[in-house]
Amino acid sequence: MESLLVSTGVVALAEIGDKTQLLAFVLAARFKKPWPIVAGILAATVVNHGLAGALGAWITAVLTPEVLRWVLGASFLGMAVWTMIPDQIEENETQVATRLGVFGATLVTFFLAEMGDKTQIATVAMAAHYAAPLLVVIGTTLGMLIADVPAVFAGDKLAQKIPMKLVHGIAAAVFAVLGVATLLGVGARWGF
Repeated sequence: MESLLVSTGVVALAEIGDKTQLLAFVLAARFKKPWPIVAGILAATVVNHGLAGALGAWITAVLTPEVLRWVLGASFLGMAVWTMIPDQIEENETQVATRLGVFGATLVTFFLAEMGDKTQIATVAMAAHYAAPLLVVIGTTLGMLIADVPAVFAGDKLAQKIPMKLVHGIAAAVFAVLGVATLLGVGARWGF
């Protein structure tokens, strides 16, 4: 259960102000059809984070526990730093062929925007850290939806009221704590 809760919370925080949340704002403003956008976000996230979770599980199977601990600790600390760097959306990510429809445009743009994004990398790291990659994928998908669905419905009004630096600081702190705890082997000592 810890893997589900931590992955949901970390990704929800990390996603606020992320380029995929900005993409949700842009798509909502452009298409003004929230439900196909939400469905596209869900589908893209399940596929993207499912692949990331599978990679995390594979990494766990390939690396020795000692090497894995150092790789994951460094990854979480790297995520803490990366979370503090604001994302910008590239206009070409929103210019997907409109013949795909709202759902198709959202699916393709979100999937591509998530490739190599901090939440995808976080999913890989958490799936490798916890012995429950499926719960991590469910958690990171929920975290993505928690951050992006309000963006679809509330638009720019919501973005202006959220203290982005504070949210990014909290997410970075959570990643840093996970990194330090992993490097110190805290979870291994308590059977996590």
